[in-house]
Amino acid sequence: MGRLLCLAAALILAGCATPFDLQGHRGARGLAPENTLPAFAKAIEIGVVTLELDTGVTRDGVVVISHEVRLNPDFVRGPDGEWLTTRGPAIHDVTFAELSRYDVGRLKPGTAYARSFPEQVAVDGTRIPRLADLFAMVRDAGNRSTRFNIETKISPLEPGDSLAAEPFARAVIDEIRKGGMEHRSTLQSFDWRTLRIAQRAAREIPTVYLTAQQKFFDNICTGAAAGTPDVKPSECGASPWTAGFQLRDHGSVPRMVKAAGGAVWSPFHRDVDQARIAEAHALGLKVGVCTVNDPADMTRLIELGVDGLITDRPDIAKKLVPK
Repeated sequence: MGRLLCLAAALILAGCATPFDLQGHRGARGLAPENTLPAFAKAIEIGVVTLELDTGVTRDGVVVISHEVRLNPDFVRGPDGEWLTTRGPAIHDVTFAELSRYDVGRLKPGTAYARSFPEQVAVDGTRIPRLADLFAMVRDAGNRSTRFNIETKISPLEPGDSLAAEPFARAVIDEIRKGGMEHRSTLQSFDWRTLRIAQRAAREIPTVYLTAQQKFFDNICTGAAAGTPDVKPSECGASPWTAGFQLRDHGSVPRMVKAAGGAVWSPFHRDVDQARIAEAHALGLKVGVCTVNDPADMTRLIELGVDGLITDRPDIAKKLVPK
């Protein structure tokens, strides 16, 4: 087991044998429909090190690639070809065959999402893929180097919208192992319960601890002090997202991640500065920031010494990252 752990450590993010970890967010969401085979193919063509992606589990136990727990009307058309008018069913409530009837290949015109990604090229007829489909695409192309950063989309606040943490994590792990990709994969989540399960069930797969401390989402603090990375630990209310590891007990987010057993800390990019990155490195953690789309932010973070970054525009980042 010691040799397995050494191998896993050597492969994560910017380990001694790997380059700067440029990750294509949901494939290359700025250029192709998110979390689809065309987006992943585009990211590989650009030259990412890692494909970042999200997973859910259907009612019949199929691990699929989707950021949305429920079908998103901003880019989903029903079997009748019409845009959904409200959020669709939860992925966990439909079979894979039922899910495959929906088209996710085009952004709905006039939405904020469409305005955010004007360069995304539509691919009509695109379906939500299985994780196995992505592994097969990469394997069939003879690609032996591209890595996978696989997120479990699960929330402790909405337990009915997905498979429970234990079977969810084990379903994803089983699919990774079936595809023979355990030494090319990391598991990430904002919900640290699945990461703790993975550390017991699949020690060969490194874990990536996602964090955000912003007004739009905070998985570290609750209460009046939520929404800022500079919150005093004593003012931070207990979070249901962090599997019992609390800021007030550990004093900093990197120390929380270290205590939880993480290999990589993946904070929202506005939550880090030089001191936090240095602290994480001193603890033996790699730092891969998300989700960075502005070239000036990319340059700043690279100069601060991050080990990798996740971006919707890997074509832009590719020109800036260390060779």
